[in-house]
Amino acid sequence: MKTEMQTVTAGSWLDPLVHAGRRAFSFLERTGRAGLFLLRVLQSIPSVLLRPGLIMQQLFSVGVLTIVIVLVAGAFVGLVLGLQGYNVLVRFNAEASLGTFVGLTLVRELGPVVTALLFAGRAGSALTAELGLMKATEQFSGLEMMAVDPYKRVLAPRMLAGFISMPLLAGIFSAVGVLGGYFIGVGLLGVDAGAYWAQMQNSVDFYEDLMTGFWKSLAFGFAATWVALFEGYDAEPTAEGVGRATTRSVVSASLLVLGLNFVLTALLLETNP
Repeated sequence: MKTEMQTVTAGSWLDPLVHAGRRAFSFLERTGRAGLFLLRVLQSIPSVLLRPGLIMQQLFSVGVLTIVIVLVAGAFVGLVLGLQGYNVLVRFNAEASLGTFVGLTLVRELGPVVTALLFAGRAGSALTAELGLMKATEQFSGLEMMAVDPYKRVLAPRMLAGFISMPLLAGIFSAVGVLGGYFIGVGLLGVDAGAYWAQMQNSVDFYEDLMTGFWKSLAFGFAATWVALFEGYDAEPTAEGVGRATTRSVVSASLLVLGLNFVLTALLLETNP
């Protein structure tokens, strides 16, 4: 009796460790499958380049249909930056530097990061749901039965479209945000228009600032599209499975973007001190 109680007690103490170990092994197993999935997609990209029609179709679906939310979000972020920046800078009699504040904040950080989060929420979730539905209705199996590689026909064009669209969307977001800051600072708060643009032109460097945002947006587009495609292709072929995959796609892509932003910021600051 005593031995049985000791076994039960030991088991209750070990249950959290066993659960944590299973979760860790499951995470590693999914990470490995995601890596193999990415490798097959990348191997299929050269053949897709010979069929630009597929890429253009996905560019419209992934990029063009996301422009509206990017425009609206960029405008409001620029307006908020104009207000907050002016209220801080006016305390130091430096309100003429509002253009520098808005430009650097958008180009280096908020432009790529917020656009990537919007991309993951809108385009990424749509990609995951679309692929999950295709798997639930056995369309991938039908393609394979007709000797059509789904990686070349379905997945690789979407990967390229996300990779190409993200820098363009980030540039649109930053441009609209700068105009929003100009509207608040110059139009409503009385900042000199020449000082706004001159300070921004003198402070924002092409290589250190614009290219930093460009490289970040490329990395974010690659990561967010990869997560969205894998979650959709790996989803359980049920309605609940597709729903869970879509949720995982948005959450995982958003966290990955934020983590990548820290890593890339540290690396780029070391490269451009």
